[in-house]
Amino acid sequence: MEIRAATVLPARREPIELQTADGLTLVGELAQPLDRPPVATLVTLHPLPTHGGFMDSHVYKKAANRLPALADLAVLRFNTRGTSSERGTSGGAFDGGEGERFDVAAALEHAEFNDLPRVWVVGWSFGTELTLKWAHDPLVEGAILLSPPLHRATDDDLDAWARFGRPLVAMVPEFDDYLRPEEARRRFARVPQAEVIGVDGAKHLWVGEPYVRIVLNEIVRRVNPEAYPLPTDI
Repeated sequence: MEIRAATVLPARREPIELQTADGLTLVGELAQPLDRPPVATLVTLHPLPTHGGFMDSHVYKKAANRLPALADLAVLRFNTRGTSSERGTSGGAFDGGEGERFDVAAALEHAEFNDLPRVWVVGWSFGTELTLKWAHDPLVEGAILLSPPLHRATDDDLDAWARFGRPLVAMVPEFDDYLRPEEARRRFARVPQAEVIGVDGAKHLWVGEPYVRIVLNEIVRRVNPEAYPLPTDI
């Protein structure tokens, strides 16, 4: 059977709640392999909630639907403050990436408290800003950025990640609305361990199954290379 956009593979999926240091409850879901422990963990940070981003943004939903079964990964998704999805609405209100520092910390604390292994942060658009600003935590092995706009995240944040020293992979669409591969390579040059991957034909939202597969394969290639490349049929 071919893996299609709507394919949902078996996994242990449980609703979770995250408690932030400033007193909010955030809603989310943790998906893990069905009958074995995960080999690594993805903590996902979604696109801008004021422009439709949430924990179910399609790349992350498809990651949760496929990667526990295909790559033995745990996938933690959640709504940042003030964001709603089918899972519910997280407490608080959108804070432009500042108060969200507590949301990132709460997700990482949940991973640590539950002994989830080898945490990688995956940020998409606004989520890349949160990653660069707030995810340089000792628990984090590395980060993967999808469509980084480098709008709220400044050169100071890039310099902080350079000092952090953990791997940083930026996947930049050829036709991105905010930052395209050539400029991205120039901006990320100040992070010695950063790798910029330009993706031909892609746009900011990674619409289309071919681009979703590219993204998921690059994530798996970094986080669990033994599962790379992902199958297209099961």
